Amino acid sequence: MTLAEAAAQAAELAEGGKERELSDLRRQWEDELEGQARSADFRERALAYRAIGQFRWRQKTELLRRGLEDTSPACRGSALLSLELLSRNHPGLVNGARPLLHSLANDDPNPAVRRLAVLSLKNGSPTPDTITLLAHLGEEAEERGLRDAATAVHRVLKKKAATR
Repeated sequence: MTLAEAAAQAAELAEGGKERELSDLRRQWEDELEGQARSADFRERALAYRAIGQFRWRQKTELLRRGLEDTSPACRGSALLSLELLSRNHPGLVNGARPLLHSLANDDPNPAVRRLAVLSLKNGSPTPDTITLLAHLGEEAEERGLRDAATAVHRVLKKKAATR
């Protein structure tokens, strides 16, 4: 079995609430995942960063942070997908990476990475700086997909802020 297959199996176990089996699978693949995250091949790193989310591996957030700072857009995107997945019920993950997410949303040269950073911000707390950034991106971003994503997430966070 490959890491990709194990990650797919982990996602199924997590969806099915099979925590014991998921924990066993994590133990079995921990060294392989760590090794691939340090690989010179960006494809292996991207797979490892994506697998962190599929394994629901909250203990690997420091490894995810490295993925967010990777030179490869594929790795940054994979790390963002995992961060978004892990932060759905744990906004602290987004809140802890907020400055980096702001930077990726505002300055990353890859439009897909920028959109994924915006979508990840949706799961964090509705802070004024994030709401301001999203409003700006929703009005000023050159790429339509980024404008649309920023506008949608801006609406969600404004609603969250209003209910507090």
